[in-house]
Amino acid sequence: MERTAVFAGSFCPFTKGHEDIVQQALPLFDKIFIAIGHNINKKDTFSLEQRMQWIQELYADCPKVEVVAYTGLTADFCRKANARYLIRGVRNGQDFANEQTMAEINRKLNPDVETVLFLASQQWLIVSSSLVRELWSLGADYSPFLSYQLPEHQR
Repeated sequence: MERTAVFAGSFCPFTKGHEDIVQQALPLFDKIFIAIGHNINKKDTFSLEQRMQWIQELYADCPKVEVVAYTGLTADFCRKANARYLIRGVRNGQDFANEQTMAEINRKLNPDVETVLFLASQQWLIVSSSLVRELWSLGADYSPFLSYQLPEHQR
């Protein structure tokens, strides 16, 4: 039986912290879907197509990773993808509390999916997509936090 997992998020943008979580998860799973969803509470700065391209280029040589877009509930996408595991990253206690709540909700929505939490490596504890977006919008150096270049910001 193939061990398939979903790493879902808006990934706007996909940071080195996200990459760290994928690297930790790769040895444990046969297939990982990096699933880009739309969060109604967030305004996407970069297009879905651009985010997919960036992530696909990062994992072009990794056949275990597939980048997809989805709409609706993550628990439903896991069902469609035949994924039994949901990958989540945790940087701090607040993340843990939020992820614990989401794991329970997802368990109610899809009892066949188990959430697996990965602790962020020390050097990525401060990294978030919102931090990178803010640095980018202010013209500051965001390069330590991304493996690719964002488009020039028009101010």
